[in-house]
Amino acid sequence: MASSPPLEIYIPEQWSNAANSIKSASTPPITLICGPKNCGKTTFSRYLLNVLLTRYKRVAYLDTDVGQPEFTPPAFVSLTIVNKITPDLAVPYLKTPERSLFFGDVSSKRDPLTYLNYVCSIYDYYQKECRTFYKGEKSSRIQMPLVVNTPGWVKGVGYDVLVDMLKYISPTHIVKIGISTENKNLPVGKFWLDGEHDGANTLIEINSARQDSLNRSVLVQKDASLLRDLRIMAYFRRCFPSDSDISTIKELAHSLTSHCPYQVPIASIKIRHVHREVPSSEIFYSLNASIVGLAVESEGPENSPWCLGLGIVRGIDTVKGMLYVITPVPVDSLKKVNLLLQGYIQIPTCLLQVQGCISPYMSTNVLTAS
Repeated sequence: MASSPPLEIYIPEQWSNAANSIKSASTPPITLICGPKNCGKTTFSRYLLNVLLTRYKRVAYLDTDVGQPEFTPPAFVSLTIVNKITPDLAVPYLKTPERSLFFGDVSSKRDPLTYLNYVCSIYDYYQKECRTFYKGEKSSRIQMPLVVNTPGWVKGVGYDVLVDMLKYISPTHIVKIGISTENKNLPVGKFWLDGEHDGANTLIEINSARQDSLNRSVLVQKDASLLRDLRIMAYFRRCFPSDSDISTIKELAHSLTSHCPYQVPIASIKIRHVHREVPSSEIFYSLNASIVGLAVESEGPENSPWCLGLGIVRGIDTVKGMLYVITPVPVDSLKKVNLLLQGYIQIPTCLLQVQGCISPYMSTNVLTAS
């Protein structure tokens, strides 16, 4: 599918030394990468994954960057288990996460507390279910390392959220990436400890890999909105076999238009709007032609619903009591879904503006019961 040309990835010696020192740790490391927006956190995270996979068979990846996640569509906090090296760091990869929560927005600014709770919940799952696993006839205990990627919002409330995240996770290694523009960087030293010494954490401070003509570390400017749209389109491209002849936005738009949706009985699911209230009389209008999280409601008031993926609500018929949903989520997983989560993730405009496709995801006759 048409996209911007990939950036050439350069790994400086400083980055290699940092990754190799983490790999050489005596125990499987828990590493958190932080720094300002577009400084190279995701690239270093991917590089570190590859380095760790030369020693460990599996590495866990906790992605807390809801705006530009690495292995999922936007708006998710997720835990993915990676077992293969990905040689091209410039190419994004979609993977099915071990666990994910649908935050419903591309920034934590709208609800920092819920966002932090989601991060802590996913980390708790890693510690309980993934940190130690058993292998072989003698059930030998093997510990799995963890890489934590963080968003670039490191000022104001974003800074406070990062500090709380660091205190809760208490990683063995913290990689802090900086640039030459000091006012954009995080404070020097172990800023999250308020000056207290803690020998249990190893802080590694490195510079952004991108340099200007004066060899100063600079930010890489990216079109975040475009990258999110490309990731959403790549996700729904998975509705079709990999060998399908779909290589352009136009072909994807036409394919989704003609794709047979799943019928979902309205009575069988709950509908929840994330970060906002919607009058009951407007619920179906708000859902029509929207992207929703397909979730499994957990028992107990404090348990967050695990999300199995995204779907496009293609149409709604309230007389028949049916929603029509397009999704790449497998049927076996869909059978578990009992909750639709609507946030602020929208169908990419470029899909809706393809010539010859007139409102392809929108039903013009959303009926209301008489």
